[in-house]
Amino acid sequence: MNNLAQKYLRQEALPLIFCPGCGDGIVLNCFIRAIDALGIRDDLGLVSGIGCSSWIPVYIDVDVVHCLHGRAVPLAEGLKMARPDKHVVVFSGDGDCFGIGGNHIIHAARRNIDITVIMINNYIYGMTGGQRAPTTPFEAITKTSPLGNDERPFDILSMMTGAGATYYARWTTAHPVQLEKAFECAITHKGLSFVEVMSPCPTQAGRTIFGIRSAVELMAWYKNNTYIMRKGAAPDPSEKRIPLGLLYQREDEIEYTKAVAQKRSVRI
Repeated sequence: MNNLAQKYLRQEALPLIFCPGCGDGIVLNCFIRAIDALGIRDDLGLVSGIGCSSWIPVYIDVDVVHCLHGRAVPLAEGLKMARPDKHVVVFSGDGDCFGIGGNHIIHAARRNIDITVIMINNYIYGMTGGQRAPTTPFEAITKTSPLGNDERPFDILSMMTGAGATYYARWTTAHPVQLEKAFECAITHKGLSFVEVMSPCPTQAGRTIFGIRSAVELMAWYKNNTYIMRKGAAPDPSEKRIPLGLLYQREDEIEYTKAVAQKRSVRI
């Protein structure tokens, strides 16, 4: 076994449950590399909800809470309030985060609380049968939209930055080096940091949404339909591909636990 995997993974929990070709294993790989580079293993708390991607932290040998569907973010907020010295990271899928958990993530962004939310976006509810999700493309075929999705997907970037998140990065699992660095930057950012990971789901989205059964061909789709945006540049409105990179960052907003601590220190 790879030395880094042996250092960080729970051996008794292996093998991974992920389907062949799923990007969740790449996310796991990039994340343990990031926390190893930062040297924060003893100061880390991981929280996840329900779904394929929510199993990612379960395999990491640190403090982990695997909680109810859609409730990872408020639980992470409580953990951060109780232990503001800890690095708190949420793993969530697009359905878990913006379906049942949509209200929670908006208010966490509004507070600008210092947690990192890693949302693995595969455009579908993968684990529960392939239903359409809040990110499913318009007119896409899924198990619950056999005639085409008549609901438009959320613009996650606009929602998060509009609500108050102060860091937003987007990468795909076809960009593991950049993804690892994004995790490092997001964890060290003071405020709510959000990393969207576009990840293939060959079992569900590949077959129904994209009409692609091959995991290799599906990964190629992610490479061909995205582009890396230069730092500080604005998205090109004429560009049909999806922009990747650090898409938003602010450092001038006070972080929530710091604001609360300041008020508690004031004597009345």
